[in-house]
Amino acid sequence: MRWAEFPKWGHWLADWAARYHETLRDRPVRAQVRPGATLAALPDTPPDAAQPIADVIADFERIVMPGITHWQHPRFFAYFPSNASPAAVLADQLVTVMAPQCMLWQTSPAATEMETKMMDWLRQAIGLPGDFAGVIQDSASSATLAAVLTMRERALDWDGNAHGLPGQKPLRIYCSGEAHTSIDRAIWVAGIGQANLVRIPLAPGPMRGMDPAALDAAIRADLAAGCLPAGVIACTGATGMGACDDIAAVCTVARDHGLYTHVDAAWAGSAMICPEFRDLWRGVEMADSVVFNPHKWLGTQFDLSAHFIRSPEALTRTLAIQPEYLKTHGADGIINYSEWSVPLGRRFRALKLWFLIRAYGLDGLRQMIRNHVGWSQALCARLRDTPDFEIVTDPILSLFTFRFAPPGHDPEQATLDLITRINDDGRIYVTQTRVDGAFVIRFQVGQFDCTAADIDTAYDVITEIADQIRKG
Repeated sequence: MRWAEFPKWGHWLADWAARYHETLRDRPVRAQVRPGATLAALPDTPPDAAQPIADVIADFERIVMPGITHWQHPRFFAYFPSNASPAAVLADQLVTVMAPQCMLWQTSPAATEMETKMMDWLRQAIGLPGDFAGVIQDSASSATLAAVLTMRERALDWDGNAHGLPGQKPLRIYCSGEAHTSIDRAIWVAGIGQANLVRIPLAPGPMRGMDPAALDAAIRADLAAGCLPAGVIACTGATGMGACDDIAAVCTVARDHGLYTHVDAAWAGSAMICPEFRDLWRGVEMADSVVFNPHKWLGTQFDLSAHFIRSPEALTRTLAIQPEYLKTHGADGIINYSEWSVPLGRRFRALKLWFLIRAYGLDGLRQMIRNHVGWSQALCARLRDTPDFEIVTDPILSLFTFRFAPPGHDPEQATLDLITRINDDGRIYVTQTRVDGAFVIRFQVGQFDCTAADIDTAYDVITEIADQIRKG
């Protein structure tokens, strides 16, 4: 294939993309293939001769598409969304065509300077104070790893990178029992060790946040035992059921002990463009770093994670490395964002933020999020009034959990049967979690093209399949 042929297939792609999104409601949300089906359909050996692109595309439709779970489906209510608005997709196509590697200012000045400005736009949009600076990471997992590494270096007086952890006091990191397992991975990769991640008990109440008094007691106990507390990771809108720590109280305890605080708001952070939701992270301005994923709920497709840092110097002191071949000579006051992240290579992610915010405006994005929250609350109320359904956790933003407990059935088995049949049916897609040991169904609204009618369909599907289970 040559660039001369590209316009033909580029037009085909644009038509295919529009048709794909327009017909998504006609497709099952979750892939309906059996394990190994795609693998079996692929040849065992690569071709020696070039093959026509038309044949490759035909095989794409035949082999790949049946095995795709459609994350852009308006009735994708599982996990959290991974949205792809048309404007952001268009921006990403431009980036793909140019294919710049934006690790340094000099390798594409526009990419670096747009990242600086777009992160400041986002900072303003979510209400963070002006002493936070932002950087785009690939995912919240990477931002959390960067935060944990910074906690480690800060606690070790910036000596960990040079001399490692042997001989040091055991470092301790604290989080709630509802916090995401990406924190566990960050602890592993940072060399701190799973045994040194302290999960703090939950405080009473619907938010299921960590108990600040228990956090303080755990830190004091570790100090008495000769350990070295390094940092606290708080969460707003945790993955399981949306748990929210009392950020102000957690940050106060951390400050009292001189610890670094990172706030994981991977999903819920997008909702903070709506001022009325900011009570969920009251006190966030006290944190040292914050992360949220515009690629979840705001409308930019994966991957784009917004990482805000109060002290970029602490982050770059942890991560920056400057061999001669990565230095920029003859320019002062520039930023090389590769020094703010673990990977050296960087994509031009800021362009899709620019397209997104300009194409929809903050008001349009706020209305989308407000709709999702309202629709989730309405569905929760309908299920609450439907016989044999129990709301286990009320909506936090657009996420709630429920279970199915018809008379004569074990609630755990009935709920498992319900979710299995729902996802096999294909009209909607939901996932599960556990709350205080109980198996429950998670339901979140967040897909960019979702409508109130899709929520009505979800209710119809859930109750229709529940009737089938009751009848045996």
